[in-house]
Amino acid sequence: MNHLGRLRASTRPASWLALTLAASVLAACYGGPAEYESSPAIGGDAARGAALIVSYRCGSCHTIPGIRAANGVVGPPLYFFSRRTEIAGELPNTPANLIHWVQDPKSVEPGTAMPTLGLDEQQARDIAAYLYTLR
Repeated sequence: MNHLGRLRASTRPASWLALTLAASVLAACYGGPAEYESSPAIGGDAARGAALIVSYRCGSCHTIPGIRAANGVVGPPLYFFSRRTEIAGELPNTPANLIHWVQDPKSVEPGTAMPTLGLDEQQARDIAAYLYTLR
């Protein structure tokens, strides 16, 4: 075996280990609360949530899969929302936290650009139910 062959052979285990660790970390990051979509903890209706997202024009700030013309770039895109571990970089992604965030974002992050929309509890639950369908 020449020098280059020995080098490649000696680095394979370290590369494999690094790749395995990276895959494990990514898997942990994507382990969000997808199970909440149909959970009684939300108590919302995803179809009503989609309609509310349209009527409140959430897509003017966010890109939201499944919502026509929701291609805003002011706020973060909401792809794979149910797999995220945090909401707004501030709260663990749980139904209660999402409902709170959607109703009163400035109480969580005072400097946020996200407006307070005046949603009632049921509207926030419906929007949360829709967001948790985004896998």
